[in-house]
Amino acid sequence: MIIIYRLLINFILIFSPLIILIRLIKKKEHTFRFKEKFTFFSNKRKKGYLIWFHGASVGEVLSVIPLIEKLEKKKNINQILVTSSTLSSSKIFDKFNFKKTIHQFFPIDSNFFSKRFLRYWKPNLAIFVDSEIWPNMLTNLKKKSVPHILLNARITKKSFKRWKKLGLFSKNLFENFSATYPQNIETTKYLKQLGAKRIKKIGNLKFSQNSYDTKLAIDRKLKNFMKNKKYWCATSTHEGEELICANTHLKLQKKYKNLVTIIIPRHIQRVAELENDLQKLGLKTHLHSSKNVIDKKTQIYIVDTYGETKLFFKVCKIIFLGKSISSKGGQNPLEPARYGCKVIHGPHIGNFREIYQLLDKNNIAFKINGKNQLSNKIDQFLKRNIRSKNAENKINILGDRILKESLIELKFFE
Repeated sequence: MIIIYRLLINFILIFSPLIILIRLIKKKEHTFRFKEKFTFFSNKRKKGYLIWFHGASVGEVLSVIPLIEKLEKKKNINQILVTSSTLSSSKIFDKFNFKKTIHQFFPIDSNFFSKRFLRYWKPNLAIFVDSEIWPNMLTNLKKKSVPHILLNARITKKSFKRWKKLGLFSKNLFENFSATYPQNIETTKYLKQLGAKRIKKIGNLKFSQNSYDTKLAIDRKLKNFMKNKKYWCATSTHEGEELICANTHLKLQKKYKNLVTIIIPRHIQRVAELENDLQKLGLKTHLHSSKNVIDKKTQIYIVDTYGETKLFFKVCKIIFLGKSISSKGGQNPLEPARYGCKVIHGPHIGNFREIYQLLDKNNIAFKINGKNQLSNKIDQFLKRNIRSKNAENKINILGDRILKESLIELKFFE
C-alpha cells in the first residue's frame, strides 16, 4: 500500500507547479516561502536538541502555543520547529515574540521530500497535532528511530472509517507512534481499533490559554467607535452564513438603532465578494485592516486580518460560530467560551460534539436551527448583556490541568 501511496503522491507532484501557481494567484500561498513545501528552507537548523511540532492550520498551531511557551524556557531545548500547511497559520507567528521557535511550511509528503526534510532538520522529537497523519513522513521517522507522538489527537467517525478500510497499512502507521494522546473519548476508542499502542487521554489542549491572550487590547479607534453601541460577533463564517448574519442584523436594527455586527470570515480571501454582497443589501461596511476613520454609521464591521479573533472574543459577549448552518462540522467553541462569551451555533457541530455537551451543561453554548432562531437568541442576549465569569474560570482551571499533564508526558521523550 505504501508503494501505491508513493505513486499517487509522485503523480500529484507532476501537477504541483500548476497547483501552486493557482494558489499564488488566489493569495493562498506565500510569495516566496512556498518553496519550503519543496524542501528549500528559509531558516537554519541550530545545533542541539530540536523539538518539531506539526499542525495543519491555525487552530492546530494555536493549540500548542501554550506548550511552546513553556518549552522555550527549558535550557536543554535549543530550537523548536513548527510546521503547518496554510498561509494563515504562518501569519499568526507575527503575534508571538518567540526566541527559539521558528515556522516553516510542511513539505509535500513524497518519499524524497520527507527524507530531505528529516536530513536537514534532524528532529529529536516529532509531535503531530490533531489528525495529521502523513504516511511517508511517519514511515521515515520510524526508519530513523525518531520518537513521534500524536498530540491532542482527534479522529472523527468519518476519518476512522477511511483509515479502517486501509487495514494493515493504517495499522502500521498508528502502532508505530511512540504515544498517542486523544482529546476525547471517541478518538480514544478509534485509536485502540486502529492499533495505536500507548494511548493516554489527557483532554483538549485548546482549553489552555497562551500568554498572548492576556495581552490583547482593542485599539483606540475601534474602542471609540464601539462606545455606546450594541454589538455581536459572527466568527469562522462560511459562504451563505454571512448573508444569514446580515439579514439578522437588518431585523435586529429595527429594535437596536445603534447595533453593529462584527463578521470574521473563516477565509479572508472571500472578503471582497462578501463586502460587495453586504453593500447590495444596503449595509454600510468597514474593513478592520482599513486605516480610515470608522464611519459612525457603519453597520457591519468585517475583520479581514489573521490572528485577531481572540481580541473580539475579549470585547464581545455574544458569539455566533460558523460552519454550523450552511456548512457542516462546526468550529471549536472553547476560545469564545474561555472569555465568558455566550456561544450560539447551528445544528452541524459533529466535529466538536463532546465539547459542546460540556458547554451545554454550563449554559454557555446554545443551539439554533435557522435564521429566525438566531435573531431571537441574539435579541435575548442583547437585553441581558452579561458575560459568564464562572464558565471562564472553569475552563481555565481545566486548561491548566491539561497543559501540565501534557508537559509531564513530553518529558518522557526528551
